[in-house]
Amino acid sequence: MELTSSFLDLLQHFAPVFTAPTYQTFLVLVTGWILSQRHRFITEVIFSGGQVGKGHWARFHRFFSHAAWDIDAFSMALAKMVVTILAPGAELLWAVDDTLCRKRGLTLYGAGMHYDPLISSRPKALVSWGHDWVVLCLIIVHPFWAPTKVVALPIAARLYINRQGLTKGKKGKGKAAKKAEAKAKPKAKAKPKAKAKPKTDPDHRTRPELALELINLAARWFPDDEIIVLGDSAYGGQSVLSHLPANVHLISRVHPDGALYKPAPPKVPGTPGAPRKKGDRLPGMAEWAADPERPWTRLDFDQFGLHATLDVKTIQALYYKSGRDRLLTIVLVHDVEGKRPDQMFYCTKLDWTARQVLSAYACRWATECTFEHCKQFLGLEDPANRLPKAVERTAPMAMFIYTIVVVWFHRTGHQSVRFPFRPWYQKKVEPSFADMLTTLRRLSYDEKSEGLLPDETPLKAWIAQLTELLSRTG
Repeated sequence: MELTSSFLDLLQHFAPVFTAPTYQTFLVLVTGWILSQRHRFITEVIFSGGQVGKGHWARFHRFFSHAAWDIDAFSMALAKMVVTILAPGAELLWAVDDTLCRKRGLTLYGAGMHYDPLISSRPKALVSWGHDWVVLCLIIVHPFWAPTKVVALPIAARLYINRQGLTKGKKGKGKAAKKAEAKAKPKAKAKPKAKAKPKTDPDHRTRPELALELINLAARWFPDDEIIVLGDSAYGGQSVLSHLPANVHLISRVHPDGALYKPAPPKVPGTPGAPRKKGDRLPGMAEWAADPERPWTRLDFDQFGLHATLDVKTIQALYYKSGRDRLLTIVLVHDVEGKRPDQMFYCTKLDWTARQVLSAYACRWATECTFEHCKQFLGLEDPANRLPKAVERTAPMAMFIYTIVVVWFHRTGHQSVRFPFRPWYQKKVEPSFADMLTTLRRLSYDEKSEGLLPDETPLKAWIAQLTELLSRTG
């Protein structure tokens, strides 16, 4: 079974990433991944792609664990394709976030205990065992086939490994060696041992460091474009803000207790000492909010990710702890209805207004929708690979396929979308990702069955119903 030719044409963009035999394996894997209605184990993908008995199945496992292709080269080809087709000449809006893929098994490379937002609550944080992925997405705002939606397309990903995961595989001395050392040492009075500080592992990278690595990739791919990155407070600290490339801007949150300062005054000639790095400290968030001399400005929002009436105050200041001497636009937000606490946001673009900053930041919510769709419809949490290279390649492939499907729908698939008749939902006009996937499957089935039966046969209607049933996502 093959996918529709219009989709296979898109996959030609990735041919330079692979060797000729590996590219053929890639086509089969993508086909099986999209057509599968079950868990996306590699063996299930082989079955859905119709490759059972056609060569040894190990070559599909080796595609992820041993084949000579670079995932960053694949991401670059994907980014170029998305920008060329969906956003030619537009200002590039990106978002960085992380998602947890729950797993089983203690021998999985890179698995560890990570914060689980789905089972946690505000008073109690809980963890789950699995892989934590830091993902860079390209944000597409209001595509013509969904004028009210925002779509986040995964472009590149990095696996975050906590410190316990890095030290887990390091082997110590055997029991026999330890016993021999204990016998050889003279016995001495036991002394209370001071707790030694854990040594810093040079191989460990935090989530913000991984995010900065992805941002640097995007900056190198598009050196002549202005890139705006959206990130929550985890990706708005000094490790990211102080090391941004020249063509990258960042919108993130300021800690409620964050210290803001005026810009440093110019040094007076003849004054001893080094010039000041920052000016006087500005009032804190609560004092700023209560200051009657700085009135609020009311803004109404009715857009994807933000439906609220907000009072805002804006100032330009230094967030010195995170950005050093970089001047930022700071926006203080107060919800008129009291549904959310007061918050502060910053933007490195000094000419942006409060409305532009908040409207752009609200688009970050599309990443959460994307992660949910990848897990629900493309089996992001399913692969059971254990080797390091296989783990680092397999899960991102599910996210990359999500992006390719959306690009195909934007280019071709929107012309053939059909919404099923549901009396309780007759006003649907914008497709979901499930509709995109269903459209791709249906066109693929129709293209392969066309011409197999004469036009007048009553089996045509039955085949059409069967195709529609097989195309529907679970």
